[in-house]
Amino acid sequence: MADSDLLPSGRPKISRLEMEGISKRFPGVLANDRVDLDVCSGEVHALLGENGAGKSTLMKVLYGMYRPDEGEIKINGKPVNIESPVDAIELGIGMIHQHFMLVESLTVAENVALGLPSSTEPLTDLDRVSRRILELAEIYGLQVDPDACIWQLAVGQKQRVEILKALYRGAALLILDEPTAVLTPQEVDEFFATIRQMVKDGHAIIFISHKLHEVIDISNRVTVLRDGRRIGSCPTEGATKASLARMMVGREVTMKPERADVERAKVRLSLKDLRAQSDRETPALRGVDLEVHSGEIVGLAGVSGNGQRELAQVITGLRPLTGGQVFLEGKDVTGHSPGALTEQMLAYIPEERMKDGMIQDFSVAENMILRDHHKEPFSRRGLLILRVIASYADKLIKRFQVKTPSRETPAKNLSGGNIQKVVLARELSRQPRVLIAAQPTRGLDIGATEYVHARLLEQRREGTAILLISEDLDEILALSNRIAVIYEGQIMGVVDCQEATPEQLGLIMAGVRPEPAAQAA
Repeated sequence: MADSDLLPSGRPKISRLEMEGISKRFPGVLANDRVDLDVCSGEVHALLGENGAGKSTLMKVLYGMYRPDEGEIKINGKPVNIESPVDAIELGIGMIHQHFMLVESLTVAENVALGLPSSTEPLTDLDRVSRRILELAEIYGLQVDPDACIWQLAVGQKQRVEILKALYRGAALLILDEPTAVLTPQEVDEFFATIRQMVKDGHAIIFISHKLHEVIDISNRVTVLRDGRRIGSCPTEGATKASLARMMVGREVTMKPERADVERAKVRLSLKDLRAQSDRETPALRGVDLEVHSGEIVGLAGVSGNGQRELAQVITGLRPLTGGQVFLEGKDVTGHSPGALTEQMLAYIPEERMKDGMIQDFSVAENMILRDHHKEPFSRRGLLILRVIASYADKLIKRFQVKTPSRETPAKNLSGGNIQKVVLARELSRQPRVLIAAQPTRGLDIGATEYVHARLLEQRREGTAILLISEDLDEILALSNRIAVIYEGQIMGVVDCQEATPEQLGLIMAGVRPEPAAQAA
């Protein structure tokens, strides 16, 4: 084998991978319908599509997690049989999942070696593993300490470990599933530098993302799936966010929401020196001060795990405070129950919509009245008034454009975007004065994201005070009037949206306090 056929790690390249006519059926669903996809050594091939378009299913077929019902996979022109991830790894295919598959209590070297045979059985050979990690880290610019425990690492460093795991196992083709979802802008830049080096060295990359500007920045070609079918492929050069969105959705998409100026009025939500513990009983909030006015959206930016989840739960009465106060329209509501806060016209779009936003086995109609099912007009003397509930649900289904077979359909049968529309319908139809929106578009495709953004801006125009908690900086910048940045449970600074840049916010997200002049009133 010629040197040109080898990667710097010494592994053979995958010169060309082809998926031909791949079909995959589930009960009642044709997830992939004769899909073709190819990727070559030395390129990044982006895979785009709305939620439910079939991207994940196609990649799970490639990685051996599903068996296709039709079609075949070829590597370097030869058909291959991939029945499990073990087969995929042996063929040089690796997959970096959106949620890292790492054991927090183990070291980097232990995680990389996990599940692999040792050359010194029954003893481990971690010294040999560590040396190889350092060699790969040098080749690909993935600096990490093999002896560091995973829990000690930043998010970007954990991702490096996942890539090193795949490279250690000989991956020549990497599937990257939403790889930038939890990274700061600086970490994204470092990550893209690594991808470019890997491509230069001859790796093949399949890149899945909803962030179109990243797709345009990093990829060479794009393939778009819609409703399980391949709509088309095109070179990235010359493509625009608008043209790619149009291929994904089948219509024109508003790339930047219209944000008419609204004069902010009185303070509706005030947080004073909030302190709270995490689930591990370590400090999660360390003296948070923040105000949100009527008619404004305050975006809360930060890398995952810096107290955002705990802050939302404290405000909505789902987590106890260890110190500080919460005020709604000047009234101290510290320690009030979620039900009492609902009566104060506080609405909540939770981060985990399937776990905290609804009851999966309940119907769409039942989920739409969860907040008020015990009150008139939905019930009287402890009995539900089904006729009234049905009429109310039908109105909300129409108003919020929920795609559902019927109001009696179990919520768990809906797509992610439509589940979020049910949550929005329930929370916004109550005309709240304060809205806590936690990761409202996480995992949603561009069409559903566009819809959620429009509803949030509509709510702001009606005078609602909105705290938008998001790890997507583009979303924060597009919707917010002011941006607060949280780091290790503290607000590092509040910046006016007109003056904020991704680079500036990224530094603050990493713990660098802004200059006093950059602070917003």
